[in-house]
Amino acid sequence: MKKKHLLFSCVLLFFLSCSKSNKNNKSEKSSDSISIYFSLIDEEKLSTKEKLKYNNNAYSIISKESNTVLNREDLFNVGINFDKLKDNLKFRNTSLLLLKNAVDAKDSLNIERAYKNLGKYHIDMYQNDSSYYYYLKAEKFASYLKDTLSLGEIYIDKAFIQMYEDDFYGSQSSALKALKFLNLSKNRFKIYDAYNIVGINSNQLKNYEKSLEYHNKALNYLRDNNLNNKYHLDANSLNNIGYVYQNLDKHKEAIKNFNLALQSKSLSIDNPSLYAMLLDNLAYSKFKLRDFSQLPDLFYKSLKIRDSLNIDESGRNWTKIHLSELYAAKKDSIKAQLYAKEALDNSRKIKLPSDILASLKQLSIVEHKNSSKYSKEYIKINDSIQQEERKTKERFARIAYETDEIIGQNDKLEEKNRTLLYFFIGTFAVGLLLFVIRTQRAKNRELLLKQQQQKVNEEIYNLMISQQATIEENRVKEKKRIAQELHDGVLGRMFGARLTLDSLNSFTDEESIKSRFNYLNELKNIEQDIREISHDLSREKSVLVNNFVAIVNNLIEEQKTSYQPNIKFSLDDSIKWELIDNTTKINLYRIVQESLQNVNKYAQAKNIKVTFKKDIDNIVLKIVDDGIGFDTIGRKKGIGLQNMEARAKECEGIFEVLSKKGKGATISISVPMIKNKVTI
Repeated sequence: MKKKHLLFSCVLLFFLSCSKSNKNNKSEKSSDSISIYFSLIDEEKLSTKEKLKYNNNAYSIISKESNTVLNREDLFNVGINFDKLKDNLKFRNTSLLLLKNAVDAKDSLNIERAYKNLGKYHIDMYQNDSSYYYYLKAEKFASYLKDTLSLGEIYIDKAFIQMYEDDFYGSQSSALKALKFLNLSKNRFKIYDAYNIVGINSNQLKNYEKSLEYHNKALNYLRDNNLNNKYHLDANSLNNIGYVYQNLDKHKEAIKNFNLALQSKSLSIDNPSLYAMLLDNLAYSKFKLRDFSQLPDLFYKSLKIRDSLNIDESGRNWTKIHLSELYAAKKDSIKAQLYAKEALDNSRKIKLPSDILASLKQLSIVEHKNSSKYSKEYIKINDSIQQEERKTKERFARIAYETDEIIGQNDKLEEKNRTLLYFFIGTFAVGLLLFVIRTQRAKNRELLLKQQQQKVNEEIYNLMISQQATIEENRVKEKKRIAQELHDGVLGRMFGARLTLDSLNSFTDEESIKSRFNYLNELKNIEQDIREISHDLSREKSVLVNNFVAIVNNLIEEQKTSYQPNIKFSLDDSIKWELIDNTTKINLYRIVQESLQNVNKYAQAKNIKVTFKKDIDNIVLKIVDDGIGFDTIGRKKGIGLQNMEARAKECEGIFEVLSKKGKGATISISVPMIKNKVTI
């Protein structure tokens, strides 16, 4: 029945430890101004109003920044500051913004933090259902993140909520879960809280042995870890132990613990609420032992402190109920009824069912004429309280179920999305694989076609060379025959004629001499000319010694005889065509052939110039015409130019076209005389 007395210190510790924990969450700030605001908020000399102003300034900056990791960290810290400064509305709004940003960024850590903050906000607003809902959401994310410290804190918070709502079994279960995780994290104050809550719940469930066990664990843990502070946690635990002994009717043990707690130095100054509670509990145990020394002074002293604090309404009710019991024992029915009625009126005013029940029970004892009335009201309220407790348990169970159901639906949706994603990835992978296979096959076919084309080109060129070789062979034979004929026939006859004319030198007339002399000189000239012709026909080292040169010459001769443009052809004698591979030769020949065809079809040229020159280790072919030209910029190349470029590329050469409208055109191809050997 006195659970509210016990909760106060525990709750106070809870908020204190939350505040300490929040201080440790500060990280490096993203801007100097925010860091300055945060440092000012920590200044103890500043007023709460000034700190709120600085925190609002920080929030104004942070809320306009982009949603980054540092921004969310700053937003979390601003929210914690609003909570410490008791600006609940700003704390809620900051937490909601943090939640939105964290969800957008899929930041699980800050989603959990936001849910925890919203849970705390609703605790402060006495909205336990909403608080419990948010703590359940936070629990799911903490479990996912395997954050043992956070899980322990969440279970402690859930335990407090369940204990406020008289769900003692649920609260005890949550506190025991908290211990499991907090022992791993070594959060000592939270571990103390967990022991304390298990002890309080066990006491309410009348499991006094277990209650004493956990309250003693809390006290020993406190002492072993030197956790006592200005809130006198040791006195708090001793008070709780004494209260359990009261319920066991072991008032001597109870008094022993209450007196030990009251020996705590400066307790009345540091924690007057706990001090007043201890005075009331001590007085009540003395009364139960019929030890009236210091009574009712202890009760009045406790009541005076509680009246001055104006925060512990339930504590005042219980002190008045105890005074009513005391005066009833002393047969002072007027005072007994007076204090009992004051307790009932105040209990109804603050709407505390447990206090109302205790007041009604006491009134039914001290006011006999209305005893039946108070008893009926007691039964009615007690039944409604039990129903409300059942509803509370069901409500928490429903909230947990609905939360799990929503999370389960989200999990199913995520699973469905993952399945769709895997399907699309698999489909894309198969499609990509098929594309690669088809592309590779196309490349293989293209390579095969190129190899076949190269082979055909070689065969064509070899046929041309063979044909040209036959022609050249016949030409050589013919030249030799003519040279022989000239040398042996014509030259012999001419030589005989010269001898005959020479014999005429015997005539001495001037005219004969002159004529004879002239004939002789003419014959000598003819002889010399015939000899030179013979030598020229017999000379094997000529420009046409190479078959490729002969083939190109034939192409040039065909152009001269078949088309109107004048054509000039020059070839560098220093080019050693026998060192150049057949593929290069056939491609150069085809380029010249294609160029001349394009000029004849489109250029309307009057003059064409074709040149082969040697440039270090390269052969440079140029075909120049003075035709109408064309615009090379922005114009798509025709098939002829594309073929020429492809042939130049095949020879590892460089292909270039220069032309302007009305300015003719120049096609330039530079190919190496010896190609790089590449293994395919």
